[in-house]
Order: sequence, then structure tokens, then C-alpha cells
Amino acid sequence: MATNVYMEALSPTMEEGRVVKWHKRDGDPVKTGDTLAEVETDKAVMDLVARADGVLRQVAAAEGQTVAVGSVVAVIAAPGETVGATAASAPPPAAAPSGGGMRDAGSVVAVATPKPVTTTVAASDASRVKASPLAKRIAKEAGVDLKLVTGSGPGGRVVKRDLEGTGRSIQASAPVVAVAAHPASRIPHPAPSGTPYEDVPLTQIRKTIAKRLATSLGPIPHFFLTTEVDMERASEARDALNKQLGDQGKVSFNDIIIKATAHALTKHPACNAWFQEDHIRYWREVHIGMAVAVEDGLITPVIRNADMKPLADIGREAKELAEKARSRRLQPTDYTGSTFSVSNLGMFDIDQFTAVINPPEAGIIAVGSIVQKPVVVDGQLTARRRMRITMSCDHRVIDGATGAAFLKTLKQMLENPLAMLL
Repeated sequence: MATNVYMEALSPTMEEGRVVKWHKRDGDPVKTGDTLAEVETDKAVMDLVARADGVLRQVAAAEGQTVAVGSVVAVIAAPGETVGATAASAPPPAAAPSGGGMRDAGSVVAVATPKPVTTTVAASDASRVKASPLAKRIAKEAGVDLKLVTGSGPGGRVVKRDLEGTGRSIQASAPVVAVAAHPASRIPHPAPSGTPYEDVPLTQIRKTIAKRLATSLGPIPHFFLTTEVDMERASEARDALNKQLGDQGKVSFNDIIIKATAHALTKHPACNAWFQEDHIRYWREVHIGMAVAVEDGLITPVIRNADMKPLADIGREAKELAEKARSRRLQPTDYTGSTFSVSNLGMFDIDQFTAVINPPEAGIIAVGSIVQKPVVVDGQLTARRRMRITMSCDHRVIDGATGAAFLKTLKQMLENPLAMLL
């Protein structure tokens, strides 16, 4: 008996999937567990596997097509079995609007340039309008519709005097399209060629980002707290650790920030929380979401129990997760369940920014670049490495003083890394 192949929910929040590539083609033999296709979910590219043995038949979703979860995308039949219509077929690709020039996903939308239209006034039909021969000739030469002229001759006949000045009045009343001359310029401006824009369909991850932002910035009452941290001791500690680790790996500033954030959250559990519809969940475990920029969006793989892991382990895990994120190979367990998030744009020379809370979390910190700044230390002006951190807080969970106390602890731990041992 034939078995339907459904577009499965390959992530907890997946509503539809885009078929990236079919590994099996119509007529190929398959076994349970074989990878049938690669599917782009709202977070990553994952495998759609066979749930039965047999022959793949009736592939209903083309590569690049987006299909709703639960739709039938193919059938697995026994060898030699005759397969009828599937119980439910995958939705066909969205039809392009007629005349709109739209092609398949990812292609350029061709927009036709309108051609100038020359409007002329039709000459009258002599068989329908009473007019003298001379009036007809004048009307034809002037391009005047005699049906629009009121005749003053016998029986309403149009005569010469009815057309005197008509051509000039029509030309005067006709709209004149003036082409404005470009101001004189010494730099030649090449004429535009091709279409002036390109429409690129949203990827699954981009759709998810749009939905998540709509559920964050709108409903969540954000407020922001900013502090500046002296990173001299953290820099010295990092240099010493990397020298000791040698070829075993490197510790980045982001690893130190993740570790310090996790420790600070253990001392301020009110910030390590989720807002739920009718309650607040305070977590006893600390799972840090690490924002990673990917080709078409952003994803936050999770470092679990970050407060209990050594810096070297955090560094290795962060590197592995970032590589998996960029290659779209994260599993749902890799990017779900964070209790607090860290977003760092310091490597892009961004001094300060505000991050959007990732619900249901109640907070996220935005980390800027480390720069040399003149500061006064013990009454002396000196250059110190400084870094700004801005915390975004969900006011339904975190009050101003609560967030400020957390930031103060985080600052102390970064300015004196030994404080993390206390």
C-alpha cells in the first residue's frame, strides 16, 4: 500500500518549508530513513526522510517551491504498484499575475517601460455628420472630430465658420508634456539600462524574523540601560589564557562576555526569566542565546548551562555552533530554549546599539566594540580599552532597578574577571 510523504514540521515553529534539493527522484528506490530531500525550515536546512520502503513516485513539489506543513509532496509505493491520486497534494506554486512580468522565486521581476502614446482626434464620418464639403476637408486636415462641433448652418449643418480657429484652440488646450532638461553637468551620466530594481522572495528564516519582530517590538514594552566597561583586565586575562591554550583553541572577548553574563544571571535570577501569558517563569538553569549573523538573517544558537562551563569549552562550543549556523545545519535543540541572549556587533566597529528581545526571554544585551578612550584613573589622564553594553529589558518582567543591578554585577565581573570565581 502506498505511503504519502508529507512536509513534516522539522522545527517547533515551522509552518511551511521550501524544498531545496531532492536527493531521490521519481522512480528511485528508497528505504526507511533515507534522505529524500533537503528542506529549508524557518531556522535551518534539514533532511526530509523516508518513512517506508518502496519506490518514490508522484513528486509534487519542485525544488525551490514552498509547501505548507502537512501537505503531501510525494508518494512511496511498492515496486510495480499502481498509484492513483494522492489524498492531498502539495499546493502549486503561486501563479504570477498576468502581464506582470514576474518569474519564479529569486529571479528578477521584469517591468516593461511604458511607450509614449500619441493621441489623435479622429476625423468625422461624413455619413453620420451633416457638414459642408469644405468643412469636412478642414476638419480632416486639422484632425477635428466633427461630432464634437456644433453646426450653425441649416439643420445644424457644420460649415466653414464653425471650424475657424478650432485647430488652434485644440492645440492650445491639449496638454503639453515638457521634458525638463538636465542641468548642465561636467560629469557624463550614463543612461539607465535594465530593470531599476530586483524583487527577491523572502526565505523561510527571513519570514520567521519578520514574525518574531512583530511579536517582540510591538507587544513587549522595551526599555534600555547602557553602561561602559573598562576591559583592560579582561584583555590581559584573555591574552594570558590564549597563550596558555596554545594550539588547543582561542578564547574570544565574546566568550568572556557570555561567561560573565551567565555568572551575573545566577546572582540576578529575576533577569533569567520568560514571560508567559499568565505567569513568569524564573529559570534555575542559565542557557545563553548567542546571536549569529547568517547569509539571510540572524539566528541564536544556545550555549546550555553556560555558567557551569569553563571558558575554553564555551569558546569551542561557540565556534562549532556558529559554523553550523552559517552552514544552515543547526538542529532544533541547538537553537531553542535560551533564557537570555547576547548580541555582539563589536567586530563591525559598532560603538553602541540596542537589540530586540527574543521572546519569551525577558532580556538581551547588545555589546559594542572595544576602543581606546582617554579616561581619568587615579587623577591621571590615560588611555584605556572601553566597551559599551546596552541591556534591553521587558518591563513586564524586569524593573529598572533590577536591570541596573544586573548590569552593575556584569560590569564588575568584566572589569575584574577574578570576580567570576567568587
